[in-house]
Amino acid sequence: MDNRPVGIFDSGMGGLTAAQELSKLMPGEHIIYLGDSFNFPYGEKNRDRIIEMSRKDLRFMLAKDVKAVFIACGTATSNALETLREESPVPVFGVVEAAVREALAATVNGRVGLLATTATIRAGTYEKLLSETAPDVTVVPKACPRFASMVEDGIFDREDERVWTAVREYLPPLKEAGVDTVLLGCTHYPLLADVISEYMGEKVRFISSGAAAARELCRYLRANGMASDKLAAKTEYYTTGSAAAFAEKANLMLQKDISSELHGTEPFDKEGNI
Repeated sequence: MDNRPVGIFDSGMGGLTAAQELSKLMPGEHIIYLGDSFNFPYGEKNRDRIIEMSRKDLRFMLAKDVKAVFIACGTATSNALETLREESPVPVFGVVEAAVREALAATVNGRVGLLATTATIRAGTYEKLLSETAPDVTVVPKACPRFASMVEDGIFDREDERVWTAVREYLPPLKEAGVDTVLLGCTHYPLLADVISEYMGEKVRFISSGAAAARELCRYLRANGMASDKLAAKTEYYTTGSAAAFAEKANLMLQKDISSELHGTEPFDKEGNI
């Protein structure tokens, strides 16, 4: 057993969907969540900047004595995972590998759609792993630069016309290609899944990258004797942005008040100090 916490970080609030899934799977785990809202969005930045910020997120987690780090961010995973794995003394998990496995297991017609940030699509990590694992599978990638920002702003209600406008802008290539599986390559996107599903049709399957990675991490911790033996544990939340804004939007996303567990932390300086 290992009762040290699990560290989860994201560029903002999208990773809360992954943290929520891990908490359901392993309610005894102490989770420390960091949303680097000050630097949001990662998805529109260049690779070097994404790696720099991800390193600082990792240092924050290591200072909390975590037993594993979960990068609940498709952009950071696609651009910085290997760097963080090389530099971390504890296991580091991203959201790409598990999601790709689940997408390939789900598709019947061999056509998989990928929705992700601009930086994730530019990195090509999902597409490369999909093609290497299953060369016959057709991947239809689409960058959705407004999706994550909309979710961060609390805009994800299916009755909101702004959501439908964005969906109608981004999803036609996937529908025209006849994909039967859509990989949600950003952890913000599950909040938009109802509208995306209604647009794509009921027969299309959806893979949440964050939820898939949470399941993989759960299996790893249990298989390696690293699961906590506590019956119930807490989740601590940290944000580099406005704590009040984070708490308000998290309430919308999680349907619960996290203000008593939420802590503000100063944005990391350019030397990476915390």
